[in-house]
Amino acid sequence: MSTPHRPLVILRAAPHPVERIFTPDALARLHDRFTVVEPGSEEDLDRALPEAFAVVGQPDLPAERLERAPGLRALLNVEGNFFPNVDYDTCFRRGIHVLGCGPAYAQAVAEYALGLALDLARGISREDRAFRAGHERYVADGNADAVLLRGADVGLVGFGNLGRSLHPLLEPFRPTLRVHDPWLPDAVLRERGLVPATLDETLARSRFVFVLATVTDDSRSLLGERELGLLPDGARLVLVSRAPVVDFPALMRRVAEGRLLAAVDVWPEEPVAADDPARGLPGLVLSAHRAGGVPEAFLSIGDMVIDDLTLLAAGLPPARMQAAAPELVGRYRNRPVG
Repeated sequence: MSTPHRPLVILRAAPHPVERIFTPDALARLHDRFTVVEPGSEEDLDRALPEAFAVVGQPDLPAERLERAPGLRALLNVEGNFFPNVDYDTCFRRGIHVLGCGPAYAQAVAEYALGLALDLARGISREDRAFRAGHERYVADGNADAVLLRGADVGLVGFGNLGRSLHPLLEPFRPTLRVHDPWLPDAVLRERGLVPATLDETLARSRFVFVLATVTDDSRSLLGERELGLLPDGARLVLVSRAPVVDFPALMRRVAEGRLLAAVDVWPEEPVAADDPARGLPGLVLSAHRAGGVPEAFLSIGDMVIDDLTLLAAGLPPARMQAAAPELVGRYRNRPVG
């Protein structure tokens, strides 16, 4: 049972095991400050809701279930995506904070995206494979298609958490940075020294393109056959956000034709089929959805949860997790990460 000094927190961290996102010390702090219930069934969850101060996780919370939780103050999503299994309108109407852990992954994804871009620029993993197979090419022979990131024209498709984390990592290379993000005014981008651009301009004038947009009904297949055709021959495309933003068959065709090089960390179906033709494309750097899932990122989620729960219990607003915008949360079409 909760007490005024130890509000009740429902902890359902799935798909994560609790120890992935909480260190032993963090978990001890959570239990010290709150009454923590880990429901093993839907019935256990329903029994805990009437006294719940917060839910950590994203169980099914339709309106009728939320009505059973009159004291609920916050829903803290630790999966990374806002799914349509929650009645967000009811949450916002009642003043329930809807928080996401996206910022925990942003730095890890940004660093990985930079690494993929450098790989595409210099053929690092490709030439590693050639060397292991006894087909290494020395000095200039292995650099015929190499380019520099420094001073390059770089396009960012999307400028949310990922774009904001990637931006300072790119600055030392002194690129010209064009950004397409229809959810941001041009002034926001210009204040950061970025060049606002249409999607067509961003693609047509960039040697490197980072696809960082989330998926909504508007952004599904945002980069289709026509848009990919705008990329200059020899362009490098890095996809680390959501697979449905790109028309995958069109992208694979372009890579197979040698028109562009690409690095892909997110896929339409995961795991990728063993016989998927993508596995055999030499112009493709393959990655198994691992850009953000590093231990440091996962463990930072637990600290963010505890910090924001502590603030909320003290009557203060959350400061570390990302607050979901009522205007946007219903637009997301992300799927669970396998």
